[in-house]
Amino acid sequence: MILVDLERVAARRPDRPLFQDLSLTVRTGDRLGVVGRNGTGKSTLLRALAGAEKPEEGTVRRGRDVRVGFLGQRPHLPPGDVQSAVGSHWEASAILERLGMGGLLDADVATLSGGQAKRVALARVLVDEVDLLVLDEPTNHLDLDAIAWLEDRLARFRGGLVLVTHDRHVLDRVTTRILELDRGRRHLHDGGYAAYLAAAAERAEQEATAEAMRRNLARGELAWLRRGAPARTRKPKARVASATAIVEGRGPEVDRPGQLDLAGGGQWGGTPRLGSKVVQLVGVGHRFGAQDPLFEALELDLGPGDRLGLVGPNGSGKSTLLDLVAGRTVPSTGRVETGPTVRLGYYDQTGRHLDPAQRVRDAVAGPRGQPTWEQARLMERFWFDADAQRAPIGTLSGGEQRRLQLLLVLGGLPNVLLLDEPSNDLDLDTLRALEDHLDTWPGTVVVVSHDRALLERTVEDVLVLDGKGRAALAPGGYAGYAASRTSGGPRQAAPTVGARPAERAPDAVAGRGPGPPDPSPPARAKLRSPSTLRRLLSLAERDMAEAGSERDRLVTELSAGTADHTARAEAARGLATAQARLADAEERWLALAEELGA
Repeated sequence: MILVDLERVAARRPDRPLFQDLSLTVRTGDRLGVVGRNGTGKSTLLRALAGAEKPEEGTVRRGRDVRVGFLGQRPHLPPGDVQSAVGSHWEASAILERLGMGGLLDADVATLSGGQAKRVALARVLVDEVDLLVLDEPTNHLDLDAIAWLEDRLARFRGGLVLVTHDRHVLDRVTTRILELDRGRRHLHDGGYAAYLAAAAERAEQEATAEAMRRNLARGELAWLRRGAPARTRKPKARVASATAIVEGRGPEVDRPGQLDLAGGGQWGGTPRLGSKVVQLVGVGHRFGAQDPLFEALELDLGPGDRLGLVGPNGSGKSTLLDLVAGRTVPSTGRVETGPTVRLGYYDQTGRHLDPAQRVRDAVAGPRGQPTWEQARLMERFWFDADAQRAPIGTLSGGEQRRLQLLLVLGGLPNVLLLDEPSNDLDLDTLRALEDHLDTWPGTVVVVSHDRALLERTVEDVLVLDGKGRAALAPGGYAGYAASRTSGGPRQAAPTVGARPAERAPDAVAGRGPGPPDPSPPARAKLRSPSTLRRLLSLAERDMAEAGSERDRLVTELSAGTADHTARAEAARGLATAQARLADAEERWLALAEELGA
C-alpha cells in the first residue's frame, strides 16, 4: 500500500538548494533512514512527508485514510500535564515509564526541559495506531535502556517508517533503505547503515577517478589545440579557453574536503600541556534541596589523557557531575580540586547563546571584530565556507548551530574537554570526525552520552550512575559495561563503597549501599586502565623522540660555531628547553611503565 508519494519536490535556502527534483514513494513495510550533513534539508523533508509543511515545489500525495505519526525536531505539546498530553490509558503510562517520564505524570508540560518535552512528544506519537511513523531524531535525550526499548519497538512496527537519527546502531538495525541528501542531490541506497557507507565510499572513489580522467582528457585536448597554426579562428580560440578552464578550474564540489582538523598543528595541536594533576573529586556528594542525593562520597581522579564515559538513566546526575567538574556548581559535600594547567572546554546540551542576527564569522571572531588567520582556518575545517561564514546564525539549521557551538568550544584550545550528549543534533560526518580526532588528541575527555557507537570509540573507562545514589567504575570500560548489561544480570552499577568491605569491588568509586553505611573511608580509584596507560606511554615516547631530536639538532648547530652571538644565545635557550622537555618525558615514561607493571 502506498502511504505517501513525493514527486519532484524541492526546498531551498537563500544561498543554495537543499534538495530539488526529489521523487520518493513510501509503502507499508518500508523502513527508510534519512542521512546527510547538517543543513541539507533532512528535517524539511520529514515535515513535507508528514504533511506538517508544504514543499516549495512539487507534489505530495498521501494514500486514502493514511494515519501519520510525526515527531518533529522541536515538537510542541498541548497545555496541561504530562498524563493528559499523552493519554490516560495504561499503554500511555507504560510508554512514559519506558521513556523515563513515569515520575512526572502530573507535571505541567510548561515546566519541562527540552529533553523531557521531546520524550513526552515521542510518547504521544508511539501511543497512537498509525500507518506511517515519521521520526526526527527520536533517540535524542533518551538513556541507553530507553533507546534499546525504542529500537525493539521500531523493529517490530509493521507500518511505514521514515527516520532521521545519529544513532548508527538504530540505523543499522531498523532501516532497510537509506536516503542520503548531498549538496542538493539525493542518493538512495538499499540496505542499512553499513550498506550506505560502502556505497558512499564507492561513489566518492568513482567521482575522484572521473575527475582525474576529465582533467587528463582536457590536458590532452589543450596540448593538441596549442600545437595548431599560429593564426587561429575564433572557434579554436574558444576551444582553447574552454579546455584551459577545465584544467585550471575546480571539479565537482567536494563534500567537506579533507578531514575535520580540530588540532591546528603544533606538538599538542595548539592544546596547552597538562600537568600531572587534572581534576580530583574528594568525597563529593550532591543533592537538590530535600531530594535524595544523586551520589555521595564520590572519589574521582582524572589524569592527563584519561577518557571517561558517564552513563546512567536520565536524572541520575550525569550533567550535574559535569557541572561540578567544570566549577559551575558547588557540591553539597566534599570538594573539587582542579590542576593549575587545566584549560576547560565545556560543550553542554544547551550550548552558548547565539545571536540569530549575528554572522557566523563575527561570532567566531568575538570582540576583536575580524577573525584571525587561525580562526578562519578553523571555520573552514568545520565546513563553514565563505558563504556560510557570512550567513546570519538564524538562517542555520539546528544541527549547523550545534556544529558552530562545538567550533567555539574547541576554538578555545582546551586541554580538558567535557562533552554532554555531543551526538544530539550533530550529523554523522561530524561525529565520525570528532571521534577520529579524539583518538589522538592528548587532552582529558569526559563524555556523557547514550550514543553507543560514540562511547565505543571514545572512552576507556565508564562511570555508571544508577539513579539511586550509587556510582561505580564498570570493569572493562564501555565494552565490559555493555557485556554486563546483555548477560542477563541486573542493569545497575557494580558493587560500591556502601557494600560490606568483603564485597567491595576493587574498582568501586562511591555510593550508598543497602543496609548501614560502612564506617571505613571510601576507596579511591585512579582512572588508569591498562589501555589508558599504554596510550600515555606512547605519547611519552613520542615526546621523548621529539625532544631528543630537537636537542640533537641544537647541539649540532652550537657545535658549528656560528659567530652570530644572538643566534647562539637563542640556540642555547632552545637547547635548555629541549633538555627539560626530554627529562620530563623520560620521568613520565618511567612512572607510567612502573604503574603499568604494578
